[in-house]
Amino acid sequence: MIYGAAGYTGRMASTNAKAHGLDFVIAGRPQDEDRLSTQAADLGVDYRLFAVDDAAGARTALEDIGVLLNCAGPFMRTAEPLMRACIGAGVHYLDIAAELDSYRLAEALDAQAEAAGVMLLPGSGGSVAMLGSLASHAAKRVVAPRKLSIALHVAGGFSRGSAVSASENLTTETLHRVGGTLVARSSEEVRAFDFGSGPATSFPVTLPDLITIWRATRIPDIETFVHVTEGAFPEGDLAAMPDGPTLEQREANRYHAAVEVVGEDGIVVRSVLDTVNGYTFTTIAAAEAARRVLGGEVRAGFQTPAGLFGDGFAETIADTTIIDL
Repeated sequence: MIYGAAGYTGRMASTNAKAHGLDFVIAGRPQDEDRLSTQAADLGVDYRLFAVDDAAGARTALEDIGVLLNCAGPFMRTAEPLMRACIGAGVHYLDIAAELDSYRLAEALDAQAEAAGVMLLPGSGGSVAMLGSLASHAAKRVVAPRKLSIALHVAGGFSRGSAVSASENLTTETLHRVGGTLVARSSEEVRAFDFGSGPATSFPVTLPDLITIWRATRIPDIETFVHVTEGAFPEGDLAAMPDGPTLEQREANRYHAAVEVVGEDGIVVRSVLDTVNGYTFTTIAAAEAARRVLGGEVRAGFQTPAGLFGDGFAETIADTTIIDL
């Protein structure tokens, strides 16, 4: 089941699920029935309606489902009820969240999910899958990695849903991981990363990769940064924004990431990732993750894409490459 299928990323994920040959249904809020019914007819699939806070409706809708892919943001509103519904129904949970709280929630529900034989895989697509693959790849290039610094280069426009999620989920505290523990840091500690076109000033931000990279690698010191191309983040009335970037806009704006890892012996290595636009990557990766989970690639409890599928996962998605510098 793809929940939130009527939204910008949900529609793209549904199209990719169809291309992957998955057996799926689409779902969303009752007020989205007109869009969902048309979309379901176009895809040749069934659709279901339930609100995320309707526990009884969710339980009924999930009765014959093996995997739920949640594409409905803001995830601060949808992740917890849907994770809990999946644990209760014995359904594996996937989403495309880029919000730290979703991952803290998955940590909190880890034991409960494991006891139920349910996997929680937030970030099955998107920047978490990108950065997780890049981080795990680079970490293998040194002996006993001690520190990892990673940055995402965001280019092109945001979807309206992503912009609303970002505006509602601004983390007031800038965090990094020191000695395995999340602690506050100054938001003024900028540094340059080379994504392939020379040094670019990047700002420290609190990304969920502070949790997912830690779980996959156990590197004690981790810091996350972002470089946003001028004009990429929307301003003004978000409700007046277009639904999302056009195909032409996506194709014109690729995403990049850069990582630096320091080993116990002081050796420093750097790698960069080059991929398609973030929305294109996210929706292809999420559909591929769902296909692999349906095929039996499952571990109960809170998992990460790189930890579950290996550090080569990102490079299986569209036109994605990792280059060692």
